Amino acid sequence: MKVYEAAAIRNVAVVGHGGCGKTQLVSAALLAAGAVNRLGLVDDGSTVTDFDEEEIARKHTLASSLAYGEWQKTKINVIDTPGFANFFSDARAALRVAEAALVVVDAVHGVEVQTEKVWTEAAALGLPRIVALSRLDRERSSLDRALATLHRDCAREIVPIQLPIGEEKGFSGVVDLVSMTAATFTPDGRMTVGQIPDAMADQAAQARTALIEMVAEADEQLMDAFFANGTLTQEQLTEGLRTATAASKLFPLVCTSGLRAIGAQPLLDALVTLVPSPAERGFATLDAAGNTVTLKADDAGPAAAFVWKTIADPFAGRITMLRVVSGTLTSDTAIHNKTRDTSERLGHLLALQGKNQTHVPELRAGDLGAVAKLKDTHTSDLLAEASTPINVAPIAFPEPVLSYAIEPKSRGDEDKISTSMHRLQEEDPSIGYSRDPQTHELLLSGQGQLHIEVTVAKLKRRFGVEVLLKPPRVPYRETITMATEAHGRHKKQTGGHGQFGDCKIRVEPLPRGSDFAFENDIFGGAIPRQFVPAIEKGIQDARMRGFLAGYPMVDFKATVFDGSFHAVDSNELSFKMAGSLAFKDAMTRARPTILEPVMKVEVYAPSDFAGDLMGDLNSRRGRIAGMDTRGAMTVIRAQVPMAEMLSYEQHLTSATGGRGSYHMEYSHYEEVPQTAQAKIIATAKAARAGHAELEEAS
Repeated sequence: MKVYEAAAIRNVAVVGHGGCGKTQLVSAALLAAGAVNRLGLVDDGSTVTDFDEEEIARKHTLASSLAYGEWQKTKINVIDTPGFANFFSDARAALRVAEAALVVVDAVHGVEVQTEKVWTEAAALGLPRIVALSRLDRERSSLDRALATLHRDCAREIVPIQLPIGEEKGFSGVVDLVSMTAATFTPDGRMTVGQIPDAMADQAAQARTALIEMVAEADEQLMDAFFANGTLTQEQLTEGLRTATAASKLFPLVCTSGLRAIGAQPLLDALVTLVPSPAERGFATLDAAGNTVTLKADDAGPAAAFVWKTIADPFAGRITMLRVVSGTLTSDTAIHNKTRDTSERLGHLLALQGKNQTHVPELRAGDLGAVAKLKDTHTSDLLAEASTPINVAPIAFPEPVLSYAIEPKSRGDEDKISTSMHRLQEEDPSIGYSRDPQTHELLLSGQGQLHIEVTVAKLKRRFGVEVLLKPPRVPYRETITMATEAHGRHKKQTGGHGQFGDCKIRVEPLPRGSDFAFENDIFGGAIPRQFVPAIEKGIQDARMRGFLAGYPMVDFKATVFDGSFHAVDSNELSFKMAGSLAFKDAMTRARPTILEPVMKVEVYAPSDFAGDLMGDLNSRRGRIAGMDTRGAMTVIRAQVPMAEMLSYEQHLTSATGGRGSYHMEYSHYEEVPQTAQAKIIATAKAARAGHAELEEAS
């Protein structure tokens, strides 16, 4: 396979709302580039970038995948990302290693909830963005309506560089406003370039003038030239558009249909011409002091690669997906994992075309690729020479927001569950897996019901492990509302050495999100220094078991300030017990309370249902934060306790006839009303009693 210099590489993350046509468009672009020989689905229902069995079954992208094609002697790496909120962390990781985002927007629906989210994420990273208006061949598709939603919800600087030829089913090509030519397409995607249709000449001239004005606005020198001459030269327009796009001052819009492969070649032209290469834009790294330093891709620099995704393949083992930050990686060489301070050996380096792997002798700076069977390397790790003064900030993965208890269908599968879940957590760090310390149940946590269902399906398909899901669990927390002092003494006398530990602690509330803090405020040797960590361990263990309903106690500080010890009988275990007893004593006076997670919810539904949906959210203890009307649709924003949202998906489907959708993400914790607290405590006590009876019976 051909090796590419950094200047001849473009890395593009394809992002957008679920169902907007991203995967179809990627397939059309790869066909135009000659990387694949057919459009859309193959016989097994897969596409180049949607090949996982769950993706085929659900007909949606559920994980980012990498593909590439060559266009104008340039390698274009495209990362097809999921559009569902539950899998947003995959899109976030893809944006970290791309030079630009291709934001795909449905020409029928315009900007949708997830579109805004990916736009904001790309903006936070300073990424250039190109908008691909997709599905222009559908009924009720409209450039003008979609552009209005883009200007309202994303940026005023989004400007068409193409116009569609024909409408809806009559969409047959695009007018290029930069070259002022028309490209028309046959049903199999072949393109013919010619003159602009006479009927569109005036419209194209007006749109080109608007484009020239927007390009001139983005640069002072071009603005002076525009005022002096009334227009820009072709060279000034081309170079000005490229510079403004790279600087995120303008966001070009192109017109496409992935289903009919219309606009694929002009889209590839735009990616090559307007997206900066890794040699131009560089990659954000950290110096020794933690300051951000942009490192431009250089083949001759020290070898360094950032791991942005891991795939758990039951046959090939772990596949590690890399962005080469600097230097050149070669097969069968040793490299250091700076994140974990371990040594790795690179086996065969791979170029990925979806699930298909091609061995390559080397990967150069700026390129995306993969390597199989690394021992200790995970997502967000940096592989580099040990002496290389480069670090990279880890990818931020969200904490799980919803938990289900799971149990194996077969008794012997519990060990297999742990092994398999560990593999899946390597692939998706936003999954949580733990054992409830009170009930000893296995808990599977994720970003929502769909996320958990997909994880369970992967367990079965990939690893042959079937589990039963129990009703979702709300991750309540406990905290204190006032400061107090407490005393804990553990004394036990047996034959020989006894046990003695004695401590006094002070507890005080901390702000929300502070978790737990411990301080040693002992003077004069009342407790020897070596026993203080044991007191902290006792408090830690006790707080994780909770006080009211068995949920972890958070957002408080414990300070040990006094105590006593016995020269013979005191040991670490004694002071650990004393710390636990002191915690329990403190909780009797610190007015503990229960906290619940509150979710930021966005509901997207036809406007006819808005009143009923708002009333329903209010009945779920929700607080309405705002409402926007988008054509015939309404977006309702609210904050709602998670406990009230567990059955919302079924309700929304029923209430809107399947026309509504929503997504939610964690916002914050707040105190549960007293009436609800009593129910939570009673339920927890009943669960503990039931579990105790089962243990006795067994």
